[in-house]
Formats: sequence, C-alpha cells, structure tokens
Amino acid sequence: MAIKATICKIELAVSDMDRHHYQTYNLTVAQHPSETLTRLMTRIAVFALNASDTLEFTRGLSTDDEPELWEKDYSDQTLLWIELGQPDEKRIRKACQKAQQVRIYEYHGRTALPWWDSLKNSCARFDNLSVYNLDADAIAQLTLLYDRTMRLQASIQDATLWLGNDQGSIEIQPQRLHPHDS
Repeated sequence: MAIKATICKIELAVSDMDRHHYQTYNLTVAQHPSETLTRLMTRIAVFALNASDTLEFTRGLSTDDEPELWEKDYSDQTLLWIELGQPDEKRIRKACQKAQQVRIYEYHGRTALPWWDSLKNSCARFDNLSVYNLDADAIAQLTLLYDRTMRLQASIQDATLWLGNDQGSIEIQPQRLHPHDS
C-alpha cells in the first residue's frame, strides 16, 4: 500500500513592501511522503516571496513536467515557473521555453555555488531566468515553524523575507546568482 501525502493547512499573511502586495492566503499543501520538512517549509517561504492571486502549488515531486509553483494566466499560459533545488540544464531549458519567467531557489548550502558554476555559462542565454541561493542555516530553522495547521506571517522588505509565527520569526535573504546586477 502506498504511503499517502500529509496535508498541511496554512494561513499565510503576506506583507510585501517591495511589491506593495498585502494578502492573506489560506493554503492546503500536500507533503509528498519522500519530501523533507525542510523542503516543504522552503516551498512555503518561496510562495511568500512570490505571492500573487494566481500563484499556486503544483503536484511537485509527484510529476516531472511541472515545477514546484507556477503562475498561469487565464489562457493557461505559464507566466512564472518556480523550481527548488538544483535542476539540470535540460530541465532549466525546458522551463525557460515554457514560461515567461523562471526562478530557481537553491537551498542546499555548500553545494549551491559549485552547482551554479557548472551551469552558468550554458544558462547565460536565458533572459527569463533568475537564480537565487537561500541560506541553508536559515532554511533549516524553518522547520521550527512547522505544524500540520500553521498560521504564518511573511514580511518582505528590501528583498529580505521574515517568516514567522507567534513564537518567533526567521530571516531569509536570498542571494541572487543570476542575473547579476551590474
């Protein structure tokens, strides 16, 4: 018998001062049996960083042809494709062909820079690609916020995310790897 996904209910209040986006989201997120708490909480943090009325979680780990999150318009065109971790060049190319914008959030710590160094030259041609490194220590702390029913607050200012609950918050400052600002 297959192990079923764990369902989490989340009330996420987002205050994004950078984009002037203020919204509370009632999310139902399925944690795949093979998914760690760190990865689940990273998905929630990345949702907060990109929150919009049309951003949604996909089937994620259970399917190869979808990202972790995406935003589609009413004609089913993919506006935003969000990947977590360290996708290979083939997957990045596929995403860049399918979506107007692609964002990759890497959260594996020491392996992030060597992974990106191996891909940055071949991915330089993708004008619609942004790659971010999330601090592994901060990401690991996100598991302290986990509960099957969560009430989280996300504040974003100057590209820094503070994600927390009534017990405390964790600061995450994504490091932009691509494209570099000149």
